[in-house]
Amino acid sequence: MGKRVGMEGSFAASEAVKMANVDVIAAYPITPQTHIVERLSEFVNNGELDAEFVPVESEHSAMSVCAGSAAVGARSFTCTSSQGLILMSEIVYCTAAMRLPIVMVIVNRSLSNPISIWNDHTDVMSIRDCGWIQYFAENGQDVLDHVLISYRVGEDRDVMLPVIVNMDGFSISHVIEPLELLDQETVDKFLPPYKPGVVLDPTHPVTMGAIVLPTCYTEAKKAQDEAVKASMPTILKAWQEFGDLSGRYYHPIEEYRTDGADVLLVTMGGIGETAMWAVDQMREKGRPVGLLKIRLWRPFPFEAFRKAAEKAKMLVVVDRAVSYGGPGGPVASELKSALYNEPKRPPVVNFIAGLASRDIAPFDFIAMVDRAEGTIKKGMGPLYEIYGVRE
Repeated sequence: MGKRVGMEGSFAASEAVKMANVDVIAAYPITPQTHIVERLSEFVNNGELDAEFVPVESEHSAMSVCAGSAAVGARSFTCTSSQGLILMSEIVYCTAAMRLPIVMVIVNRSLSNPISIWNDHTDVMSIRDCGWIQYFAENGQDVLDHVLISYRVGEDRDVMLPVIVNMDGFSISHVIEPLELLDQETVDKFLPPYKPGVVLDPTHPVTMGAIVLPTCYTEAKKAQDEAVKASMPTILKAWQEFGDLSGRYYHPIEEYRTDGADVLLVTMGGIGETAMWAVDQMREKGRPVGLLKIRLWRPFPFEAFRKAAEKAKMLVVVDRAVSYGGPGGPVASELKSALYNEPKRPPVVNFIAGLASRDIAPFDFIAMVDRAEGTIKKGMGPLYEIYGVRE
């Protein structure tokens, strides 16, 4: 067992980066991400971490530095939020296509306008299809563990892809929680030194990210799609091995009190813990309600999700982003697609809630289940509802 400490989620990410012995950190501050890079700068300045800390002039530059450092074989890290992610998005897509195993923590925050520094999933949904492996953390322990897991997975020679760890801004990043730090020997056993297969080297020239004519572009994108999907076995293996070392086992879809549940709430990120309280309260009153928590967003775990949802009579999906002018929230849209060809697919009722950190209390989850059941009894109503809109 490791050392038990109290630590905020941002510092947990920094500790994991230090334990991973990264070589290059490219950083630009933005709320609520800033605590991560401030802490890392202290580690480098104090000699606790032997790494190059590059204080760049923008988020676009941060990802560009990581692209260059990863291309020459350096273990690389960056992090951002909100508008910063939008600015760096051009290079985010490039790094995935170039198969550079960078790890990035996104401290999820609303996009402007109106200006908001608070949390929802609008920022990461803007790059939903960027080609990175993507996890969602539920608490500070998840953040710490998944930074380490991300390097293990992304750098695997069978994968070679960048990885995003998402954590909710403020409600995870700035909240002190009890968590367990693994000792360095255990981390080193789980995460070996990075040995890249192909690097930029003037003595052995290679080309990365070159122009491709229309005759080959489709094949390149096909190969990229197959690479992301093919990462699933490595992800599952890494979770198993990490669990064997730490006692903490993770799964693509986390189930809570799903036995005998007719109604399943579906969440992603930190609100899952609040939803657990709501499920407990409903179960105490004899209501057959359970919870599915999506841990792995890309590659999407279709098989695991279908198996978890196969006995449900209704799904109540809580999104934290809006697909403007579309069918509701992006998570609900994905789940409907996943179930479309199933012979007995449950109806999906979608609520969009918690935008810009508006509270979602246990009674809100209960209210959503009540409204969903009412909707089904009356016949399917609107495709989605933005929950809690004041009149």
